[in-house]
Amino acid sequence: MAKSDNDTPDRIFTLAEANELLPQLNQRFAAVRRAKTVIASTKEEVSKASAQAASGGGSPVGALYIRALHEISGSLQAVHELGVVIKDVDLGLCDFPYKLEGRVVYLCWKFGEDEIRWWHETSCGYKDRHPLDESSR
Repeated sequence: MAKSDNDTPDRIFTLAEANELLPQLNQRFAAVRRAKTVIASTKEEVSKASAQAASGGGSPVGALYIRALHEISGSLQAVHELGVVIKDVDLGLCDFPYKLEGRVVYLCWKFGEDEIRWWHETSCGYKDRHPLDESSR
């Protein structure tokens, strides 16, 4: 989602709204990981087939490779359309714009975590995250 001129995100999540998306995000990032495995396992054969393409060669794994690329692209686009900020595809690291004490911060979640327990300033990242306390939940 695009940001407006005042740099405010289009969507501000509540903690409950963000947590409700986690099953979907887990599915999306699991799909991305599976697709990346397919790409890694077929990359060498696809590269060889590309070199032979001029002579009419090809590879039976080419379709798998292309499907995996589409799976990654579609999954990441779906996450983006939810208003979630993807920070690291490999880790499945995501941020959710959130109002804390009158300012926008990011709720921080990583693939595999069962709930959101962390936040950080929008100018900081994962290494600077803080635990959510009961008052911010």
